Amino acid sequence: MPVDFIGLFGVLAAANVRFVVVGGLAMLLHGVDRLTADVDLVVDLSPESALDVVDALTSSGYRPLAPVPARALADAEQRAAWQRDRGMKVFSFWDTTNQRPTVDVMLDPPVPFEELWAGAASFPIGGIDVRVASIAHLVSLKQAAGRPKDQEDVVRLLAKLRARGGSP
Repeated sequence: MPVDFIGLFGVLAAANVRFVVVGGLAMLLHGVDRLTADVDLVVDLSPESALDVVDALTSSGYRPLAPVPARALADAEQRAAWQRDRGMKVFSFWDTTNQRPTVDVMLDPPVPFEELWAGAASFPIGGIDVRVASIAHLVSLKQAAGRPKDQEDVVRLLAKLRARGGSP
């Protein structure tokens, strides 16, 4: 069964949530082949905006993957504790309908939300303008992650950037 990315974007757009797509889906949208089944997002994590994200997702059938209250995502101290005590990098939501992708919200992105937002490209997807991190920002995010697959992604993203006439 296909994963309904458009349905997810529709939920977030309807709630006027500001988000930037990062990770594998962002690479695909920039034309770099990458297998992915989830959606990695950077969102505005100010308390009110974070609650908007949580409310939009939970009211449409998403639930936290971890056994914690979804609204705890809006608490900066709680996010810091998860990072410090559990090594969490993302807060994951799964779709109870099994139609839409798992959503991973970055807890402390190495590139601040406002910077990602300002530099993001806009892609029309299913009638929704979806903000996608720039290739340069994706490179920064992947370098910060540092996993072997991320380093492979960096090489491929830099090749795409050079092919477009850009520089790292």
